[in-house]
Amino acid sequence: MFKRILIANRGEIAVRIIRACRDAGIETVAVFSDADRSALHVKMADHAFHIGPSPSSQSYLVKEKILEAARESEAEAIHPGYGFLSENERFRKACDQAGVVFIGPSAHSIRVMGDKIASRKTMIEAGVPVVPGTEGALQTLEQALDTARGIGYPVMLKASAGGGGKGMRVCGDDSQLRSAYDQARSEAEASFSDPTVFLERFLRHPRHIEVQVLGDTHGNRIHLGERECSIQRRHQKVVEECPSPIVDEDFRRRLGETALRAAQAVDYYSAGTVEMLVDEPDEKGHRPFYFLEMNTRLQVEHPVTEMVTGIDLVSEQIRVAAGERLRFSQQEIQMRGAAIECRVYAEDPFNNFFPSPGKIATLYEPAGPGIRNDSGVYEGFEIPIQYDPMISKLVAYGADRQQAIRRMVRALQEYRIGGLRTNLPFFEVLLRHPDFLKGDLSTDFIDRHGLMEELKEEQEEQDLPLLAAAIEFYLHSADRSAKIGASPSSAPSRAWRDYGRFNNRW
Repeated sequence: MFKRILIANRGEIAVRIIRACRDAGIETVAVFSDADRSALHVKMADHAFHIGPSPSSQSYLVKEKILEAARESEAEAIHPGYGFLSENERFRKACDQAGVVFIGPSAHSIRVMGDKIASRKTMIEAGVPVVPGTEGALQTLEQALDTARGIGYPVMLKASAGGGGKGMRVCGDDSQLRSAYDQARSEAEASFSDPTVFLERFLRHPRHIEVQVLGDTHGNRIHLGERECSIQRRHQKVVEECPSPIVDEDFRRRLGETALRAAQAVDYYSAGTVEMLVDEPDEKGHRPFYFLEMNTRLQVEHPVTEMVTGIDLVSEQIRVAAGERLRFSQQEIQMRGAAIECRVYAEDPFNNFFPSPGKIATLYEPAGPGIRNDSGVYEGFEIPIQYDPMISKLVAYGADRQQAIRRMVRALQEYRIGGLRTNLPFFEVLLRHPDFLKGDLSTDFIDRHGLMEELKEEQEEQDLPLLAAAIEFYLHSADRSAKIGASPSSAPSRAWRDYGRFNNRW
């Protein structure tokens, strides 16, 4: 087993990896940019190395600086977390050349699954179902038009490289496709330095369901069930849960077998996730599902799988990288209860989720039965503007989905983050929606149900009570002071407290 591991990341995932290493008695090395000098992961690690200015392009994305920190710290392995260099084939190869172990899959797996066109071809050859569309890159607009007419509108243009919704356009007819073709290519070029795009049939109300896989370098592979990731905004997940409310044992078996076939096709080892789009039921009630992509790394939403299966995925990644065999067979994997995760961000849900970095003035984190909060911040920490503004991943576990949701609601009501805007109010609106409670989900759930409009209406309804609460607070304090000569009361009314909670103003 390794004695010292460098973590090539920051924030909550760096903290998460540090904890797994400590559980295993492994020393940790943090790296940090100028903006992260006082970050929690830096404070928690056994050693820390400065790697450059605040922009990630000059620090966390510079593989030479990461490898130099590993050499100087005498780290035997590097855990990339997710994002940054976690799916970078060149970094994976550079680790091999430097004689440091990369905690993740092979360069071959990263390369094939990192290219949506190459992965699509590989899946077709492996007998994994894919969404109808082009088998290769689109060469011309006319080819795109011919393909779209052949499979039927609506269709989606997708960038072959990258992700996060960049380079993606939904087109409902020839006119929209003509308009979107150059836009998608330009965005792909700007985001990924690769203008290649392809085309798929657009599924109107699909569910996004993914399967966690785990493999070792000895050829053993298992899956750890599925995660429902259908609650998204702008193609980015915001809420995930395990298991999916629509998956029974037979469906789970079929999803798992398909995911393992996909992993086998690229000789995959370490932790990875095969993402699927699940279509609406056909006339017989069957739900077709299609390969979407494979993430060759740890996922942001891995905690919900850990809560339900009891398996520490980060620890298993480390064991696999050290050459150990998997400790579990497929028959030994048991899924118990349900877990749900909310990604808590410093962003303004009343302003199109615009990032809201800044100093955390006050912080009260939720706790109690079934609550886990993977956080990378502390009271007084200033969330940098240069990076993803994630604050934490709030997870609730219960004996069933209903209990997990109730515990999540409790946790959201306990959570206090003062000094900046967060998306906590959005989750409270989502978690009480009747269709969410029924498990009737889709990737367009937020727009289809007008959740943002409902959120804004709820805020407006609280504006008048806020004014009333302020007047009540002032009159009560003045009256009390006049009667007994005491200092004005500092205890706000219930209306004032509710408004402050809903708007994260504590």
